[in-house]
Amino acid sequence: MPRPRRRTISGRTVMITGAASGIGRSLAQRLSRHGSAVAIADIDERGLKETEASLHGPSLTRVLDVRDAAAQHEFAAEVRAWMPTTLAAVFNNAGVAVASTVLDAVPEDDDWLREINFQGVVNGTRAFLPILVEQDEGVIVNTSSVFGLLGIPFQSAYCASKFAVRGFTDSLRQELRGTGVHAVNVHPGGITTNIARNGRIRSDPEGLGRTHDQIASEFEALTMTSPDKAAEVIQAGVERGKARILIGADAYLFDALARLAPTHYYDVVSVIEKRVRARRTVST
Repeated sequence: MPRPRRRTISGRTVMITGAASGIGRSLAQRLSRHGSAVAIADIDERGLKETEASLHGPSLTRVLDVRDAAAQHEFAAEVRAWMPTTLAAVFNNAGVAVASTVLDAVPEDDDWLREINFQGVVNGTRAFLPILVEQDEGVIVNTSSVFGLLGIPFQSAYCASKFAVRGFTDSLRQELRGTGVHAVNVHPGGITTNIARNGRIRSDPEGLGRTHDQIASEFEALTMTSPDKAAEVIQAGVERGKARILIGADAYLFDALARLAPTHYYDVVSVIEKRVRARRTVST
């Protein structure tokens, strides 16, 4: 097999969606510190301004709904006109969460999630890919999830969207063979962000009577990786030429289970989850 092609994104232009918080913000801050010109976008104007204020070098900011394909193309044109160097990387990172059983799912919630998590990635890829193809260099980095490796109860819409991102990006990678452009899937494990608190949870899907805040707190207790660490791993993986980037020990576990126990993995996951929750409860 050919060795992965190393690439440098530090000191060059990058674009990041979902940059108002979480992994997107940490990526913008990290790459800005490393000399990159950073174009950032998010629908959260307040959070986006906070991110912008924390950057060290050239930046371009756009309040953007990634579901809007026309707005994504307009932003791409703006970035093309502004970028002080070649466009090294496009990070389609924006994402949201929904928790529900399939039986009780609210179609509008699932549509909202799918349009952001999957169609937003498609829109961003279609808007910025022409710039990279014209340069014959650069990388599209799309955020999937460990929930794009395994199906998890009460996460049917989220898993479906992240499996879709994985398949779309893998297909794109094959289309780009023989060019200087590459496509990367990122599979974060549990990252300490606000995604659960900002998600749509209308009732406890497990029927335990927990509030939205309680469910979010339990999710946060299981997370293993900070956004800053995630950004570090993503940058290193992209620059090493990796096609798939796993973030966190839990991501490597999910990946192994998908290969070794493709139909019985949740027996293992549920046991580990219960033990981690019990350990965290004792420690607090």
